[in-house]
Amino acid sequence: QVQLVESGGGLVQAGGSLRLSCAASRGTFSVNGMGWFRQAPGKEREFVATINSSGGETAYVDSVKGRFTISRDNAKNTVYLQMNSLKPEDTAVYYCAGRIKRFGNIFIEKYDYWGQGTQVTVSS
Repeated sequence: QVQLVESGGGLVQAGGSLRLSCAASRGTFSVNGMGWFRQAPGKEREFVATINSSGGETAYVDSVKGRFTISRDNAKNTVYLQMNSLKPEDTAVYYCAGRIKRFGNIFIEKYDYWGQGTQVTVSS
């Protein structure tokens, strides 16, 4: 069983930046598609970004395009989410998720394991 541990969340002012990290405990991380999702209070969990096993293909929800960047370091079993120009509406718990397949995916149900989440709060 692969365990995912997120870190890097916190409180930041609007316009600021944060970098989230997601470390996989073990397993064949390099062949796994990975994704980031978020859940704001009172709302459903939503897709944010995804990346394939090699890092060569990425996808983003429209609301974060041009501001967020997903990347990965397979040698460190870690996936990142660089978040710039943060807005109050980005406030949420951010979750890292992994697939047993190589390709990323935008759908929650396509992911096989999840981290516990890290809180991101953006003040206005």
